[in-house]
Amino acid sequence: MTTRLQTFILNRSQLPGILIASLLLLLFSDLSAAEPPQRRLSLRESISIALENASSLKKADNLVRLQGADVLRSYGSFLPKLSASAGYMPYSVSRSYSQLSTFGTETVKLKSERETLDLTLTTSLNLFNGFGDYAALQAALKKEEGAEFSLARARQAVVFDVTQNYCQVLLNQEILAIARENLLTAKDQLKLSERQFEIGLKSMPDLYQQQAETASSELSVNRAEAQLERSRLELLRRLRIDPRSGFSLEPLPKEMLSADLRKPDIDSLIALAGKNRNDLQSQKLESDAARWQIRQAASSWYPKLDLNFNVSTSGVESLRQTYSGFTVDYPYPPMAEQLENSIGYSVVLNLSWAIFDGFQTRFNVEQAKINHINQKLDYEDLQSDIALDLQQAAAEYHAAVASISSAKAGLKAAKAAYEGIKRKYDLGAAGFIELSSARAALFNAMSTLSQATYSLALQKNVLDFTSGTLSTQ
Repeated sequence: MTTRLQTFILNRSQLPGILIASLLLLLFSDLSAAEPPQRRLSLRESISIALENASSLKKADNLVRLQGADVLRSYGSFLPKLSASAGYMPYSVSRSYSQLSTFGTETVKLKSERETLDLTLTTSLNLFNGFGDYAALQAALKKEEGAEFSLARARQAVVFDVTQNYCQVLLNQEILAIARENLLTAKDQLKLSERQFEIGLKSMPDLYQQQAETASSELSVNRAEAQLERSRLELLRRLRIDPRSGFSLEPLPKEMLSADLRKPDIDSLIALAGKNRNDLQSQKLESDAARWQIRQAASSWYPKLDLNFNVSTSGVESLRQTYSGFTVDYPYPPMAEQLENSIGYSVVLNLSWAIFDGFQTRFNVEQAKINHINQKLDYEDLQSDIALDLQQAAAEYHAAVASISSAKAGLKAAKAAYEGIKRKYDLGAAGFIELSSARAALFNAMSTLSQATYSLALQKNVLDFTSGTLSTQ
């Protein structure tokens, strides 16, 4: 009995601690649940998300669907048109004056009442319209194919844009890390300067200069953090995901950071772009479609020949006529019998020719010609722009390759210079200005190498996008 009581008292004494631990555990679990989980994205995953969410791709896909509907409509122009009509008149009355032989030459007032049903089926087929339908079909086919090329180019543009922003975020992360490392070095140097000032090895101006250098390093960190946040938001803008979601980025694939020391051949790149640039192919098809639209507009100068076929039938349910106080009901067969026996047919060849339309056709033809000329100019301008862009991209890629080795050599020299001047500064053989200059040179060299590394990846992306060989998979 005593043992049970002691156990109960012990459990009662441990109860508040257990409750506090449970509450703390529940609180921490709620806080962890409230924080969004960190999502780690690779470049391929980022591109997949952007391709799925980009509104520009959805608009381009909608244009492809619309052009497909236009092609179907153009094919339908070669098929006969079919229409049906039905009219049911439950009651109609007409009044008129008429001379009936029964009453001599006296004019009587005639009132007619009836119920009728009319059915008509009409079909028409255009036999010739100056080849306007054929030209419209060819233009629609060219536009549909051009819209598909535009969609492919829009996909490449999304991949290019996401890759650029992805690299920019990684670059800003490295610059921030370098700035923080530089700040830690400045803080350590400030502590050392304070101790050296306390024992009389450093003067007050040296301490103030080190404090100013540390404050400048803190400002550089703040600016790097702001720049990183801006680049993150820009990447989120391209991905079209929740801006409050946290994410981290995986490093770039090694093949994107590798350098080809050979200078790109401009002629080969221009030939490659001529085959692979989807926007160039789309512009060429737009020009071809505009040429067919000239033929379509000129078709109004030619006569049109249509073949029409009509089938109609009608029936009268009841007819009642009243004149001079007499009412006569005319008996008719059943409605179904009337409709069956009253079927009529007609086949008509209709030839029409607009001899003069107030120069409207001439205006339409000139408008189509001007549109064709403008489309050809746009195609030629795009060819020229592609050649210029490729020359610029190739030159910048070659410069990016050369800057890698220069940046590595500069970083190596800056490290050696900083370490030597720092040892002299610690021994009192060098001044603060020399140390500050060496630290700034080291910081710039590290930043330059990071920028050169990612600049190479960006320039490879630019070169692939400009030549039209950028993969969207």
